[in-house]
Amino acid sequence: MKGIVLAVMGSYATASGGTAAATFQGLFAFGFDGTTEYSTKNMVSNTGVIATDVTGVGTIRDSLAAATYGGDKAIFGYGTATADYSLTNLVSNTGVVAADTTGVGTARYGLSATGYGIDKAIFGYGITTAGLTVQSMSNLVSNTGVVSTDTTGVGTARRYSAAVRYGGDKGIFGYGASSGTTYYSVTNLVSNTGIIAADTTGIVTNRYGLAACTYGGDKAIFGYGMTASYFSVTNLVSNTGVVAAIVTSATPPRSLLSATGYGGDKGIFAFGMTSSTVYVSTSNLVSNVGVVAASTTGVGTIRAYIAAAGFSLT
Repeated sequence: MKGIVLAVMGSYATASGGTAAATFQGLFAFGFDGTTEYSTKNMVSNTGVIATDVTGVGTIRDSLAAATYGGDKAIFGYGTATADYSLTNLVSNTGVVAADTTGVGTARYGLSATGYGIDKAIFGYGITTAGLTVQSMSNLVSNTGVVSTDTTGVGTARRYSAAVRYGGDKGIFGYGASSGTTYYSVTNLVSNTGIIAADTTGIVTNRYGLAACTYGGDKAIFGYGMTASYFSVTNLVSNTGVVAAIVTSATPPRSLLSATGYGGDKGIFAFGMTSSTVYVSTSNLVSNVGVVAASTTGVGTIRAYIAAAGFSLT
C-alpha cells in the first residue's frame, strides 16, 4: 500500500470572542488512483455538492494533509510521489490553489492537519520513506500561511491518523498506525495556542486511514478507516474534545478518504478505497447533528490518498 492521506480539516473562520466561526465551502485535492498521482481539485459548495474536476496547480502527489488558516483560506502540505515533500500550496478564500511554496520542516507523508485558535493551523505526525520511520513532530502554520520549522513531537509517533478542529478554537489528532501493523485509538488534544497534549486513551475501534470533519459548529466526527479490513464506523467528538463510542454506519466501508466541513455546520466524507484495488469518488454528507447520510454517487476522478479543507465565509 502506497501512502494514506489523512488530513483533516479545520473548517472554521475568524469570529469575535476568541473562537472561530465555520467556513461554508470545501476543497478536495490531489490524490492517487493506484497508477497516477494528481493535483486535480474538486470544490464543495455551501450546500454540500461536489463539483467536477478542475485542473490542478502544484506538484502532483498524494498522502498530504490540509487545514483551514487565516479564517477563510486553506493550506495543503507535504505528501509523497517520486519523493517525500515538505512543500505547501495555499488556497485563497475563493478556492484558487497557488503554485508550490518551498517547504519547511521534515519532508513526510501520511500526516494530518487541523486548525486551532481562531485563524491558525498545525500539521502533525506522519512517516518518512527513508527507513519507514513514523513521526510525532508538528509544524505550526501562521494566520498568513507561513509554516514553521519542526516542533519536537508529543504523543505516540504514528502515520495515517486524522485531525480536526473542535470547540471553536482547539484541535484533536486521533487514531493512526505504527510503521508496522499496530493500530491506535489514542487522541492528542491541541490547545488554542497550538500545544499538542500527551496521549489520551482512545475509544475503539483502533484503526488508521480514517478521516474527520467538523459538524454542528463546534463538534467533530471521526469516520471510516481500516486495519486488516475496512470499516464503516464513526466516533463523535464533543465541543470539549471528548470522543464518544463508535457508531456503525449503514454506508459502505472504506478507507484512505478525506473530509471537510461545509455550510457552516455540516460535513462531508468523500473519495477513498473500498478494497485494496477499488478506488471511489463516493461521498457521504454529515448533518449538523452528526448523522452520516447514505452514499451519493461520486463526482470527479476516483482516487484515494486525498486531502480536504474548508474555506470561504459564504
